[in-house]
Amino acid sequence: MNSLRLLSFNIQAGIESRRYRDYVVNSWKHLLPHPARQRNLASIGALLRGFDIIGLQEVDAGSLRSAYIDQAQYLAHQANYPYWLSQVNRELGQLARHSNGLLSRIRPGAVTEHKLPGLPGRGAMVVEFPTSSAEPFAVCVLHLALGRRAQRRQLDYLVDIARSYRMIVLMGDFNCGCGSRLLRAAIAAAGLRGLDCELKTFPSWRPERNLDHILVSPQLRITSARVLDYALSDHLPISMEVELPDGVGLVAPETAAVAALRSGFVTDV
Repeated sequence: MNSLRLLSFNIQAGIESRRYRDYVVNSWKHLLPHPARQRNLASIGALLRGFDIIGLQEVDAGSLRSAYIDQAQYLAHQANYPYWLSQVNRELGQLARHSNGLLSRIRPGAVTEHKLPGLPGRGAMVVEFPTSSAEPFAVCVLHLALGRRAQRRQLDYLVDIARSYRMIVLMGDFNCGCGSRLLRAAIAAAGLRGLDCELKTFPSWRPERNLDHILVSPQLRITSARVLDYALSDHLPISMEVELPDGVGLVAPETAAVAALRSGFVTDV
């Protein structure tokens, strides 16, 4: 397997937004469950079909507001992904469990969870996939802070991660776009590619900013990239197709029953 279809999507815990005033009107949905959330999650699950690896941000890992449903697991089942992972970065008791998520059709290897610098609540997880070469293909799913000072430290941290792999994808909600000198400096320092100022993802109802990115190491060839016009969150999903270097392929995916990733181990569900 040499070509991969990737997707990154901030799902806003399954809450649909169509205008700025929805942040106020729907604010209670960040605390309490509601049937509309499950209907929207089902629509998101339908959208997610057809990719190989998906990175999710603003996922709830099972709390009162999500009716105690781990949304990454739910979406994996809805979209028929055999492997899934939730990384809880901010836990507010029974009220909310803010997480990153990953869905995959390919059996992963090691999983490393990182707490990003700055105030607690921001994280990145690196998932390695075995290849036919001696080096893994790595995917880093992340969600950065809003403040510039925290972003600077977090981007420096991510540069170190990116430099640790010859084949890596960083994808997620960076909360900064093409106009950010911090982001451009980090991309240059890590030697990444894929920043496209035309791929605007926020707000979903009138996209004007490119806050979500899929960035790749130069050894990976980008064959296509686009934003999907499905306003199921306050962000639009962004997709990219990449090819591994010539002669390198991923280990063939298994056809086993749905499995859940926990601390780098795969367990049947």
